[in-house]
Amino acid sequence: MEAIARVINLRGSARKARLVLDLIRGKTVPEAQNILLFSKKRVSGHISKLLNSAVANAQQKDKKAVTTSLLVSKVFADDGPIMRRHRPRAHGRATIIRRRTCHITLELSGKE
Repeated sequence: MEAIARVINLRGSARKARLVLDLIRGKTVPEAQNILLFSKKRVSGHISKLLNSAVANAQQKDKKAVTTSLLVSKVFADDGPIMRRHRPRAHGRATIIRRRTCHITLELSGKE
């Protein structure tokens, strides 16, 4: 049994999100929730909500699904659209500020 949850256009870079995602890949749901609870990264709160959404999707698919028997099988972050803003600099120049976004996909599967 599989359950997938996605978040798109999340503010923050995919590179920073991957640091947290690597910590929970292959863990059970309670272990992953515990890791995300004590992580100091800003994106960990968003990933925690995404994990809860994937658990709810799994329970919706199968009413008898036990959350302790679910594993985080696949989790990855892709780059999203980049918002570009300009900042004035010296001598009439301008530099581009890139506000990055990412798409995160999380997939749960049953223990094997």
